[in-house]
Amino acid sequence: MAMSVRVRGVRGATTVDHNTAEDVLAATAHLLQALIKANEIVEDDVASVIFTTTPDLDAAFPAKAARDLGWHRTALMGAQEVGVPNGIPKCIRILIHWNTERTLDEIQHVYMRGAMALRPDMYPDNKIVLDGGEES
Repeated sequence: MAMSVRVRGVRGATTVDHNTAEDVLAATAHLLQALIKANEIVEDDVASVIFTTTPDLDAAFPAKAARDLGWHRTALMGAQEVGVPNGIPKCIRILIHWNTERTLDEIQHVYMRGAMALRPDMYPDNKIVLDGGEES
């Protein structure tokens, strides 16, 4: 029986130290590259991507990092997270809507830096070690 292609959500998040365009774009690119690598995602299979930032990040549009990586045909959207008291500051989140045959259990979500606290249930079992020994 052939596998069916479904739209799956691939989530990731990271934090930055400073509200600068350089920090926001570098962190977003790093996270997006980790999601792509972990799941073997190709742009042609991506339906859309939503990028969000906490209210304390406004120096750059995170979606620009995807354009800079060459994703020119994919629908990208940016939004601002709700400013929840005691939330994780300076946080960037990504949700990729991906057409794939993978099951939910086969999807690798990636949480980096201070954003790992968003999903403690995923660690240590779903921790991905990136090139250079840095853990996501």
